Amino acid sequence: MEFSGFSEKTLPFLEAIRKNNNKEWFEAHRDEYEQYILNPSKAFVVEMGEHLMALEPTINFEPKINKSLFKIYRDIRRMGANKEPIKSKIGIIFTQGNSGSRLQNSSFYLHFSPDELFVSAGVRWFEKPMLDAYREYIKEASRREKLSNVLERLNAKGYKTIEKGYKKYPRGFSADMPSVDLSLYKGMATYKILEPKLIENGELLIDTLYKIYEDMLPLQRIVYEISLRVKEK
Repeated sequence: MEFSGFSEKTLPFLEAIRKNNNKEWFEAHRDEYEQYILNPSKAFVVEMGEHLMALEPTINFEPKINKSLFKIYRDIRRMGANKEPIKSKIGIIFTQGNSGSRLQNSSFYLHFSPDELFVSAGVRWFEKPMLDAYREYIKEASRREKLSNVLERLNAKGYKTIEKGYKKYPRGFSADMPSVDLSLYKGMATYKILEPKLIENGELLIDTLYKIYEDMLPLQRIVYEISLRVKEK
C-alpha cells in the first residue's frame, strides 16, 4: 500500500474516540479504525522508514503493532495510567538499537491527535540503566560541551528540549562544572509541535518530517551512543 497521507476523516475519528471511549463503541467501529488509522499508519512506517535510512542506515522500522506501531488499547492496569481504554493519540516510532524496551532505544518518534502533531528524537524518559549511562557519559566535560552545543543549535532553529526532571545535582556533579544542568534531565530529547492536519498531505508530511529529523540527527546519534553504554544486568 502506497502512502498518500491519512484521510481527512482520521482526526474526526480520533475525536469520536474521545467522545465514545469504551470497548463496545470501538469494536463496532473497528473497520473505520483500520481504514483511517491502522492501514495508513503501516504504509507511513514503510515510506518514512525508507527515507530515514538515508539519514541513519541502522534505523529499525516494521509496520506492526509492538514494533513501529502501538496498541490502540491502553493498559489501564498500571498505577497512575490514563483510565480511558482507547487511545485517541496515535504514536509511531523508529528506533535505533535493540536493547530492552523500544522506548529506551534512541528513536525518531511522532504522535498525532486532534490537538497536535508531536515530533521528537532521543529518549523522553530514562529508566535507571539509561539514566546511569547518560550520567556516566556527561561526566566528561567535552561530552557535556558537545551535547550542550547540539541543544543550543536545535533551540536556535525553533526546537524545544524536554523539561528537566530533577532540582538537585546527582552525585558526582557540582555547580562549578560547565553545563552541569544537563545532569538534571530524566531523559534527553528534542521536539517540535506541528498542526495535526499536516498528516492528510502525504508528500508534504514525509518531506517536513525528513527535514525535522535531519535537524535532530546530531542529538539522536548522541543518545544512541549513550544507549550503547548501558550495562547489562
